[in-house]
Amino acid sequence: MKKKIVLAYSGGLDTTVIIPWLKENQDCEIIAVCADLGQAADWKAITKRALATGASACHVADVKKEYVEEYIWPALKAGAVYEDKYLLGTATARPLIAKVLVDYARREKASAIAHGATGKGNDQIRFDLGIMALAPDLEIIAPWRIWKIKSREEAIRYLKRRNIAAPVNRKNAYSTDDNLWHISHEGLELEDPANEPQCRKMLAMTVTPEKAPNKAEYVEIEFEKGIPVALNGKKMEGAALIAALNKIGGANGIGIADIVENRVVGMKSRGVYETPGGTILYYAHQELEHLCLDRQAYSFKQQVSLKMSELIYGGFWFTPLRKALCAFTDSIQEDVNGKVKVKLYKGSISAAGCASPNSLYNTSLASFTTGDLYSHADSKGFVKLYGLPVLVRSLMEQEKKSGRSKPAAKPKTAAKGKPVKK
Repeated sequence: MKKKIVLAYSGGLDTTVIIPWLKENQDCEIIAVCADLGQAADWKAITKRALATGASACHVADVKKEYVEEYIWPALKAGAVYEDKYLLGTATARPLIAKVLVDYARREKASAIAHGATGKGNDQIRFDLGIMALAPDLEIIAPWRIWKIKSREEAIRYLKRRNIAAPVNRKNAYSTDDNLWHISHEGLELEDPANEPQCRKMLAMTVTPEKAPNKAEYVEIEFEKGIPVALNGKKMEGAALIAALNKIGGANGIGIADIVENRVVGMKSRGVYETPGGTILYYAHQELEHLCLDRQAYSFKQQVSLKMSELIYGGFWFTPLRKALCAFTDSIQEDVNGKVKVKLYKGSISAAGCASPNSLYNTSLASFTTGDLYSHADSKGFVKLYGLPVLVRSLMEQEKKSGRSKPAAKPKTAAKGKPVKK
């Protein structure tokens, strides 16, 4: 019986090469599996390509709803942003793809899962850790770690020698990844951080700020327990809401990030990310949190946000710590309810109003007009106690400057050298 291998298939250059390579190097049957995460893809054409290059079957799993509700929303509620810029568009998708691959491997009684992640990137870690967590008995095959192909150019030549059309344009060969949440671009001029990105040639979902309208656009988003549920007064499912915000944000030049990031494997990489809808949601969600969370909760959540971003980026989705951090964020998001209005203008976002039934903003306390809840006189004692360490240090420094400081007295001792009991 031939060995069965489930392949994470996108129809791109790498996975197009992997099918014939696996068949040439292993006596195996290839089952291609695609995860529909809302990316711009012609699934009929991709399925046809997989079968034409040697796969015995090609399955397309529509997991957009699961991706939004079980992966994007937890990252949003946690405020997870990697290295201040990256909204984790690829990193949140990989554990779900790993789960889909394992499901099909079980269904097809396959003994191995293959993927097209390179030995330099983060995705190999995310795929491997996801598969290891869900199916430790399955073999993991990553051709980029074992074959002799060293570049995209060599991969193209490999296909050409076998009369297989390469799904790539040599003149515009950015390495891209897209889904409902984002599009990433790497390669070409981006490989030198000194080069300005050729955004007009590159961007697919977003216009440059210079090309955005000269008039601001206002957007209102309603949240329930930290989850966006309505856009401009219209209730919407998550995937539809993100798609609508992508169009609005993209038209206004929102969410373009040029990033030099630290990969898990130790090297730095440079890419340009488009996340128009996600950028708006992160901004609006944070504005609502400022209104609804107290100081201690918000401060601790900032630490959770950082750790969550590191876990997601590093492939540790299926871990007890990630689940525990999500339990914390779910708890404090109970009160993050309300509506946020933001203004979009030529690549920028600014707040335009926020209201919540759980708002901790109290006009009587915050107003310059003294109310019943607060007396200015009460603050004197508080400020003195609050600043006591500052006062004590200042007095000590004054004494040292004036030369009046005295050494601490030694404790009195008994005849045998023991301290005198008081």
